[in-house]
Amino acid sequence: MSPNGSDRSSRRPVRRKLLQALSAGLVLATATGCTSKDFPRLGLPTPATEEAPRILSLWQGSWAAALAVGVLVWGLILWSVVLHRRARTRIEVPVQVRYNMPLEALFTVVPIIIVSVLFYFTARDENALLKTSKKPDHVVNVVGYQWSWGFNYMENVDGNAASPKATPKEVSSIPDKMLDTAPKGAEGVYDTGTPGERNPQNGNPGPTLWLPKGESVEFILTSRDVIHSFWVVPFLMKMDVIPGHANRFEVTPNREGTFKGKCAELCGVDHSRMLFNVKVVSPERYQQHLKDLAKKGQTGYIPAGIAQTDPAKNAETKTQ
Repeated sequence: MSPNGSDRSSRRPVRRKLLQALSAGLVLATATGCTSKDFPRLGLPTPATEEAPRILSLWQGSWAAALAVGVLVWGLILWSVVLHRRARTRIEVPVQVRYNMPLEALFTVVPIIIVSVLFYFTARDENALLKTSKKPDHVVNVVGYQWSWGFNYMENVDGNAASPKATPKEVSSIPDKMLDTAPKGAEGVYDTGTPGERNPQNGNPGPTLWLPKGESVEFILTSRDVIHSFWVVPFLMKMDVIPGHANRFEVTPNREGTFKGKCAELCGVDHSRMLFNVKVVSPERYQQHLKDLAKKGQTGYIPAGIAQTDPAKNAETKTQ
């Protein structure tokens, strides 16, 4: 057999494997179950708050930048492989290129520009997402504990602005600057859950947090034991729940429905069971839910978390 014939026969298995790999990749790309409406979100769920589209835009921009870099790198690799491969009739070493200053500058400047652009948009969106109002429509203290969640609705349910006269001891670990955003006379109501609890509408495990549609809600996040992470999936945002330190962020739900939430920080043996639900309803139904909790005797607050020292409480950032 001629050398050329043997070369062709040896390349056939490689080409066959390449076609098989391309076919498998095509099947994986088309069998993900994504519709034409889902594909632009690149794996993220439909946003359910007014702030979530900003996160979605940052996610899409990051993917676009990564794809552009990938196309550039793949193009350069293929260009080198195809145009600079050694000919069969040549055995000498090709001319070596060293110390090409334009290329060295390009390899240095382009990554710096890419990282700088990503940093700018990330910092811009992070600052916007972490802004809170001086007086949000509602304040909810989310309490994480092994292995479930509790919700302190800081609301003036009885309509008496004179009570309580002092900060309840259950939430005294929260910095005063954060408590000041709650309405006057917020004696509050609460709800707690266990891992075995189920939402009656969809059967999802965990307690249910109720929120009003179209009204701003500030979450004050506290922990009783270890670090947890509060994540409502369609809100496209999560934040750590840290013992001895209160975190907060604000959202405005804009879509009614019952959504899944979970702890996104490995917090121990039953971390996977720290699930909850978020039910977004009309403002009228939300107010009725608060009254229903009061009728059940669930007035006041559950303990928010580990007490902070005075220097730590005073170091909390001011309301934007």
